[in-house]
Amino acid sequence: MCKFKNKIVFITGAGGGIGKATAMTFAKVGANVVLADVKKEFVEPLAQDIQKLGGKALALALDVTEYQSVKNAVDEAVKTFGTLDIAVNNAGVVGIGSIEEIDEQEWDRVLSVNAKGVFICTKVALEVMKPQKSGAIINTASIAGKMGMAHLSHYVASKFAVIGFTNSIAKEVAETGITVNAICPGIIGTGMWRGEGGIADRWKQPGETEAQSWERNKKTLIPQGVDQSAEDIAEAVVFLASAPHITGQAIAVDGGMTM
Repeated sequence: MCKFKNKIVFITGAGGGIGKATAMTFAKVGANVVLADVKKEFVEPLAQDIQKLGGKALALALDVTEYQSVKNAVDEAVKTFGTLDIAVNNAGVVGIGSIEEIDEQEWDRVLSVNAKGVFICTKVALEVMKPQKSGAIINTASIAGKMGMAHLSHYVASKFAVIGFTNSIAKEVAETGITVNAICPGIIGTGMWRGEGGIADRWKQPGETEAQSWERNKKTLIPQGVDQSAEDIAEAVVFLASAPHITGQAIAVDGGMTM
């Protein structure tokens, strides 16, 4: 892992969950980490934590759906650290609802962040990486980018888009030395899966509590029978960033769910 010493990693959606775990994992192996989220205050505490551990971190605000916002953030990162070696395009939103419940505004909200955001962040990252003929881009997709799931049609559509886009760009830049891959997290017991209105709640059987639904679905859907953690995903992201001959792949970390 010493190959990450002083490497510059730009992570969107770094304020929590997978983004936060990814930032901490890269920092622990020597990388300088740029933490980007929709509000700077979402990532400032994490930057301070990394600095206390002796690492270097820069907290920035950006809107992944706006090219100039992303461009400004990446320019600031390059101005601070000199270059950009790894881009983890992790920012995303979730949405749950039947086809009757999803309206145009909700469809646009999810697709704009999850699909357009990855497009813009990849485009801007390549503006730095292509001239230097090196770099790694990892886009956060989902197991929902490999299989349909009830009450998640717009979210599923956005993640299928991320995988297809990743495959295409990987082929475009294959001869430049830049790798482009997608990571597909499995079931993590936070966010869209747990709590009132989450998938476990939505998929309850008659007489079941949300907690009972969660345990049943976890054991039914995941061959290993256990959910994944944000740290599990982060370790896979770091692996992809270190693998010069893996590109155009959508790697699932899901306990065998999509095998």
